[in-house]
Amino acid sequence: MQIKPILSALRQHKAGTLLIAMQIALTLAIVCNALFIIQQRLAHLSEPTGIDEPDIFVVQNEWVGKLSTSQADARMQEDLRAIRQLASVQDVTPSNSYPLRGSGWDDGIRLKPDQLQDTSGSTVYFGDEHFIDTLGVKLVAGRNFRPEEVAPMDMRYSLSPPVVIVTRALADKLFPAGDALGKTIYLAGSPTAIVGIIDQLQAQSVERWAAAFAHRSVIVPRRLAVSLGAYYIVRARPGQLDAAMRETPRALFAINPRRVISDKDGLLSFAQVRDRAYERDRGMAILMGLICVVLLAITAAGIVGLTSFWVGQRRKQIGVRRALGATRRDILGYFLTENLLISCGGALLGVLLAVAVNLWLVVRFEMNRLSLAYVLAGVVLLLLLGQGAVLAPALRASRVPPVEATRSV
Repeated sequence: MQIKPILSALRQHKAGTLLIAMQIALTLAIVCNALFIIQQRLAHLSEPTGIDEPDIFVVQNEWVGKLSTSQADARMQEDLRAIRQLASVQDVTPSNSYPLRGSGWDDGIRLKPDQLQDTSGSTVYFGDEHFIDTLGVKLVAGRNFRPEEVAPMDMRYSLSPPVVIVTRALADKLFPAGDALGKTIYLAGSPTAIVGIIDQLQAQSVERWAAAFAHRSVIVPRRLAVSLGAYYIVRARPGQLDAAMRETPRALFAINPRRVISDKDGLLSFAQVRDRAYERDRGMAILMGLICVVLLAITAAGIVGLTSFWVGQRRKQIGVRRALGATRRDILGYFLTENLLISCGGALLGVLLAVAVNLWLVVRFEMNRLSLAYVLAGVVLLLLLGQGAVLAPALRASRVPPVEATRSV
């Protein structure tokens, strides 16, 4: 197939050629970046929390009436004992928050008392000596809290724990040499010693701006004893999650009915917690997928329409070529090659646009740089789409009989 005659024919149809090339370029630029965003969102959805998710659920308990710190702590201790006695429950711990909740406590950590800037931000979890076992996180160095180190805390009191447990990510950020265990850090302006390091524990927020701090968490030996109540994080025995979720509220209301556990948010399995936390990311991935499908469909329809129009205009020209000996395969190859040249021109421009759009997204929304693999995949996808879209009109053109050459225009 000679390229020069095809290029000469395209110069006679500049408007249509430019229109299809620009459509392919814009589709490629958008689809490449959309697919990259979808991949980023899906990777975000599957980010591990570090806990035993299948067996964990959360109870949001709120007391009715005003309680002192000692009264709230006494009721909490009674609740914890009742929950641990359930045959379907492995362990339970109270906390101010839990991973993927969406909001909670955080604070800056410094290495010196007179330091002006924080060395790192971190999520702050309250936990007792049951916290590590309940969540199923792995202690990789040091020790767990001792019962005498855990104390009740009112929200009015300053957070000044004598010891803390940190995640490996936070320990590596604070002490890159790997000697965090036993070191003193300053949390909320007070000195505290790192007595344990756990492998992984995700933060409460899943926003992309917090990605750098996603696993920088610190656990302090405190029980939040206030009238507003706290979260009971419960770990069911394997295979008994449903039973534990039914029995736990009953046990709590049996020992003290003056409490509120709402039907909507008061009792959540961790599967529900994860679904809620990543609802926006899932929605964004679906939206981007729909945009890609619509754009590809519009591009394919444009190629089909324009090629069909050109076939209608060139019926006599095709008939002449058939009369001079061109086979159906020659005619089919002509239109496929013509479309491939247009698609390649549009793809080249689309690659430049895709990179430009990604650079804008990097600057404006702090997204990652577009991988070359997505650009190449987008180019291949658009070229295949273009050839597939032109196939039906090209087959119709190949079936034009030689007798068309003798008919008047």
